[in-house]
Amino acid sequence: MGELPIAPIGRLIKNAGGQRVSAGAEEALGKVLEQWAEDVARQAVKLAKHAGRVTVNASDIELAVEELA
Repeated sequence: MGELPIAPIGRLIKNAGGQRVSAGAEEALGKVLEQWAEDVARQAVKLAKHAGRVTVNASDIELAVEELA
């Protein structure tokens, strides 16, 4: 896997109600989360550039999530 650590991903699954979590489940969710995060980040960068900024703001992230949902 890439950027996200495994332990917090396992905790996310447990917080959602999973009693036991396999390493494969953690890895699979990690891959999905990383891809989603990259897609959101890419869209947020486009929005910032469109607004004439080089700084990506929280509002860019929020709007990117809305557009990709």
